[in-house]
Amino acid sequence: MAKKKKKSPSSIALNKQARRNYEFIDTFEAGLVLVGTEVKSLRQGLVSFNDGYINFKDGEAWLVGVYIAPYDHAGYTQHEPDRARKLLLHAMEIERLQAKTEQKGLTVVPVRLYFSRGKIKLEIALARGRNVHNRKDELKRRDIERDTARQLVNY
Repeated sequence: MAKKKKKSPSSIALNKQARRNYEFIDTFEAGLVLVGTEVKSLRQGLVSFNDGYINFKDGEAWLVGVYIAPYDHAGYTQHEPDRARKLLLHAMEIERLQAKTEQKGLTVVPVRLYFSRGKIKLEIALARGRNVHNRKDELKRRDIERDTARQLVNY
């Protein structure tokens, strides 16, 4: 009997700027509190992470600055596109993330939205910001590695 292949979660949207601007230290999976029209809009992939970040208030984590476009066929029950959305995390995770962001100058950024067993999940990362020099060094290092790999293949 053949084993069933484990299905990977299907991705809705990816924050491409996050990996470029931040160095990830740790990642977490969080649920989101959404309304129906937001879910339908997310199924169409209408989301933008441009200014998104995670804010902590009163022992709760909030996703701020992520734009979920209005759903076309919603009628009068439309959602507010750029409202703050509550994240569903364990209390210990929230305390740990909040403490690290306050003490060490780290930040929490949204990385990607995806479906997992019919639920919409958000991957968030505890990250340290990269400055321009670090990014340039990273690009140089990648270019050198790519060139050496090409030369090794030719020989």
